[in-house]
Amino acid sequence: MDILNMDARAQSRAMEQGEISAVELMTATLARIAEVNPKVNAIVSLGDEDRLLAQARAADNAPRSGWMHGLPIAIKDLANAAGFPTSRGSPLFTDDGPVEADDTMVARLRAAGAIVIGKTNTPEFGLGSHTFNPVHGATCNPYDQTRSAGGSSGGAAAALATGMLSIADGSDMMGSLRNPAGWNNVYGMRPTWGTVPSDPVGDMFMHQLATSGPMARSPADLAALLDVMVGADPRQPLSTDSPATLAGIERAPDALRIGWLGDWDGAFPYAEGIAEISNAALTQMGDMGHRIEGLPAPFDADAMWQSWIDLRSFAVAGGLTLDYEDADRRPYLKPAALWEIERGLAMSGRDVQRASTTRSDWFRRTTRLFESMDVLVLPSAQLWPFEVTWTYPEEIAGRSMDTYHRWMQVVVPAGLIGLPVVNIPVGFGKDGLPAGLQLIGPRGSDGLLLRLAQQWHSATNWPAHRPKVLS
Repeated sequence: MDILNMDARAQSRAMEQGEISAVELMTATLARIAEVNPKVNAIVSLGDEDRLLAQARAADNAPRSGWMHGLPIAIKDLANAAGFPTSRGSPLFTDDGPVEADDTMVARLRAAGAIVIGKTNTPEFGLGSHTFNPVHGATCNPYDQTRSAGGSSGGAAAALATGMLSIADGSDMMGSLRNPAGWNNVYGMRPTWGTVPSDPVGDMFMHQLATSGPMARSPADLAALLDVMVGADPRQPLSTDSPATLAGIERAPDALRIGWLGDWDGAFPYAEGIAEISNAALTQMGDMGHRIEGLPAPFDADAMWQSWIDLRSFAVAGGLTLDYEDADRRPYLKPAALWEIERGLAMSGRDVQRASTTRSDWFRRTTRLFESMDVLVLPSAQLWPFEVTWTYPEEIAGRSMDTYHRWMQVVVPAGLIGLPVVNIPVGFGKDGLPAGLQLIGPRGSDGLLLRLAQQWHSATNWPAHRPKVLS
């Protein structure tokens, strides 16, 4: 029995039935990390082996506390997990030491029985869809170690692909659950905004862009983890409850109307092969009984982009202004952070209002769009995994990128208005690199998207194609 190739729920069932112990799973996990992590650099701040094995023994001797009982998990290094440092990829926090308390999401995972073993790598402050930072270095793609693993949940995605983890958390402002999942041949989900509450700190009303969510090697595991993460928090005014998604996950949806948004009438440049692999996957979905329809661009891409970058800069500035205003701390902020902060600080109230009005216009348009479509589809990234030594790609298909994140414009339509999205892996390009598709639905359609993704997984099982680093 290769327990590290098992899905998380299969590992859980095996422990519940006494086929394996938490100690056996922890021992195998730590051995895989020792073997593979030096090649990809996905897990950081790994806990002490003796302490982790002691926690696994305690799990074996205790009543089950939830479906995650005894499962090892590493937390994305933007969230706090008691007993581990939170570097956020920044040298500003390297001397802070372990934190004392879990964030809300982490506490929910522990309450379901998970054993936190360390952290997963992320870009500095989570900015940029390429996982590298001056504290822990870069995370490499398991399918080609000269390429990026994506980001900002790149460490989590690479750990899943290599079997160092069977389940992982991530977070997503600008594709951070979708791009790395696509580039590592796994599943990642940005849930309906508000269903996974953030911690009740700082402003709790204005910044509605980022959310935490699950990552896994199967949609059923996504659903199981999502059901642990969701749930309104009375301390968060905009959090909302969400129905359970695991129940009925194996029930294939009826024929769906799936709208392919293509390149948004030329607004989104794609590298060679991205459109082709996307269309091939859509053809297969059509063969599964769904109706695929190509759609014209439903909204002005430039207006949407301007709204996005203004609201994003406004949010980033809100979180990092104190560091920026401190003359001793400012030199440790990377150029992308400085760019975002300075844009945000320069904005007027009218600028922010204009951006929010555009966002509202786009949301109103989607409500009409979903009257005739059940699911919208876009690629998870506009190009293949690029060189790990790059900061960001400066052009796609001959078109120059004018910001550090313009190359991820394809994730903005869903992220701007908090729609749920599931990345599904769709195979490999001519260089053996993975790609993914975004399945986008209206608010509250998380369960439907997961059922469609599970139907796709049953027909394809792309994550079973193991990465080169394991060969």
